[in-house]
Amino acid sequence: MAFFTTARPVADGVFGRSLGFSFADVFARVAAWNDKRVTRRELGKLSDRELDDIGLCRGDIEDVVNAMR
Repeated sequence: MAFFTTARPVADGVFGRSLGFSFADVFARVAAWNDKRVTRRELGKLSDRELDDIGLCRGDIEDVVNAMR
């Protein structure tokens, strides 16, 4: 005799933990992306002399941004 169930697990939260993410996770990822975007833009606005004053060159900007959490 075969046994079939039609019950499905209930998802936790708005998006559901079964999907592997929550609203807080999505918000944290968007916030981190925005922080990197702003940092990249602001460092790009600096002159070469200003970058040199803080020990960077234009080629270091992506490395700095990628090192952010």
